[in-house]
Amino acid sequence: MNEEKENGDQNKILDEIVEESEVEEEIEEVPEKEEIEEKVKEVEEELREEEWQPKTKLGKLVKEGKITLEDIFKEGYKIKEYQLIDYLLPDLEEEIIFVGGTPGKGGGIQRRPIRRTTRVHRSGRRINLSAMVVIGNKNGYLGIGFGKGKTNKEVVKKASKNARLNIFPIKRGCGSWDCGCGEKHSIPYTVTGKCGSVIVKLMPAPRGLNLCVTDENKKLFRLAGIKDIRMVSRGQTGTRLNFIYAIEDALKKMNRFRSLI
Repeated sequence: MNEEKENGDQNKILDEIVEESEVEEEIEEVPEKEEIEEKVKEVEEELREEEWQPKTKLGKLVKEGKITLEDIFKEGYKIKEYQLIDYLLPDLEEEIIFVGGTPGKGGGIQRRPIRRTTRVHRSGRRINLSAMVVIGNKNGYLGIGFGKGKTNKEVVKKASKNARLNIFPIKRGCGSWDCGCGEKHSIPYTVTGKCGSVIVKLMPAPRGLNLCVTDENKKLFRLAGIKDIRMVSRGQTGTRLNFIYAIEDALKKMNRFRSLI
């Protein structure tokens, strides 16, 4: 009896080791940047090729030409159809934010476009995927979306749809005392944003200074149409999601004030 129990325990341990090794192999199979960019383009083409038949009252008014995107934000209407944005802004561009990460060979974290999380259940480990997509027309409109799913394509598609639903206008200007050109190349004044422990301070910059931010954050400002800006941040900026949402909070705050200029 004791020998049978020992053999049974050894078999269980071996099964657990095999399951863990299989999970580790699945986790290590991370898509490359080029593959993700191709999937983003495929998703963008699929969303544009779909024929839009509006179901909401707002969508019908937009398709009839009775209301514009500026009127939507001015009146505070809620956008419930992502096709509405493609109809009004056909020149949208998409970028994926690297929110995932794997341990690097020399230490630290190697950023990945898709984030993988695992949860342990009685039936085994379950792997969930998530991604963040940023869209913009490089002329004052920006949208940030986050999506979850089981496959890479599903995740990117959900994030792209959510980005369209969360699009918002950005107030641009020339607020730097060193410039004063009057063109819309920066932001009009200093503004702060917060998400979690991350606090971000955006400051206007003179023309020609370019984007004084990290490479991933440049994607946001580039798609928003901002060419020159300074940024100071503090807190746990390694949490990429909170960092992006803090910038979004700062950009949205500029729409709460109206100027007489």
